[in-house]
Amino acid sequence: MVDRTSREIDRRHVFYPWAAQARIEPVVVTGGAGARFTDDTGTSYLDFASQLVHANLGLQHPRLVAAVHRQADRLCTVSPNHATDVKAEAARLIAAHAPGDLDTVFFTTGGAEAVENAIRLARLHSGRHKILAAYRSYHGATAGAVTATGEPRRWASEPGIPGVVHFFGPYLYRSAFHAATEAQERDRALEHLEQVICFEGPDQVAAILLEPVVGTNGVLVPPDGYLAGVRELCDRYGILLIADEVMVGFGRVGEWFAVDAWNVVPDLLTFAKGVNSGYVPLGGVLLSPAIAGSFADHAYPGGLTYSGHPLACAVAAESVRVFEDDDIPARARQLGETVVAPALAKIAAAHPSVGEVRGRGLFWAIELVTDRDSRRMLVPYNASGPAAEPMVRVLAACKRRGVWPFTHFNRVQLAPPLIIDESDLAEGLAAVDEALAVADEYVTG
Repeated sequence: MVDRTSREIDRRHVFYPWAAQARIEPVVVTGGAGARFTDDTGTSYLDFASQLVHANLGLQHPRLVAAVHRQADRLCTVSPNHATDVKAEAARLIAAHAPGDLDTVFFTTGGAEAVENAIRLARLHSGRHKILAAYRSYHGATAGAVTATGEPRRWASEPGIPGVVHFFGPYLYRSAFHAATEAQERDRALEHLEQVICFEGPDQVAAILLEPVVGTNGVLVPPDGYLAGVRELCDRYGILLIADEVMVGFGRVGEWFAVDAWNVVPDLLTFAKGVNSGYVPLGGVLLSPAIAGSFADHAYPGGLTYSGHPLACAVAAESVRVFEDDDIPARARQLGETVVAPALAKIAAAHPSVGEVRGRGLFWAIELVTDRDSRRMLVPYNASGPAAEPMVRVLAACKRRGVWPFTHFNRVQLAPPLIIDESDLAEGLAAVDEALAVADEYVTG
């Protein structure tokens, strides 16, 4: 038998998402613990991306691993039509920390499926069909979720599901509304959204779907009052509000759920990723009593073979207990305020390529430019090939220094596990600081 490496076998048989197969060389990960992972060469990296912003409690957390073992010994799998103690307990614990009166959980196996079902729930409950979603957004790769997505990953899947309309959310640094202040950006973004509602027909709009803090597309923290303003528009026109918290829920921005920072209660809330750090795939939708009540006497027309999977729910329940015991959201908020924000302020002052830093909790973006006055992006929007070289070089410089961040377009985004040691956090920020010397080479203004 021919002895082949994992790398060779992988490249022969595995098809990767979002990638030109002949142009990628995936790192073979052989192990990890906490905020670090190791490849097959023995190189260790500080995980400043929490993998895909999902390993909120890091890798190989002993309590989560033990939860998998305990449940595997009792019951590995069962039909979603059956009740189990771990599914009930996971739902109870999640609902206990949910905003407002959201008290019922429909389990899925990931975030895209959660968004897909939230859209279906909103349409069925309201009797309307249109969904409004932001241009700067990513909601998943299934048919409805990718149609709702505003960024370029939507394009190849078009035409998508009918009835989705996009709008501009607030983004003061690159304001679509020529705003000069956060208050102006908030007010003009809300005025724009109301115009879209009116142009599309208020009685046709089932829901507004948004990320309370925009994730992949920029770590865009909304101006104070914006989410409350969207909630008010929804109430005025009888529209449901769907909060996509797949990336920003479960402590990522220093709150159990991001909407908590602005005391806004949506009608539906989607989650995944941080609910159990991806140890076993899990997602879900939190429903208001009114929406759940719509299906009290007739069947909801949707379901998944692995909904409420026992292994996944066992880890989710234990994960919530870890969050409670260690006060993980408060820890993320404190590290963001006392470690990350001051360090990024110094980095911004030191590097002419840094146009803006922004974030909350342990979720931050460094926006890179070639000229601060014009705010010209370090690479063009949706750049690929040679045009993307500057960001490719910046990412490589981070990795050479033992740090693995998340990058998108012209941004370095920082999302380390919420359990990261303060010393590791400082070490990683120092490495990013050094790597940005590469971006400075492209500054022209």
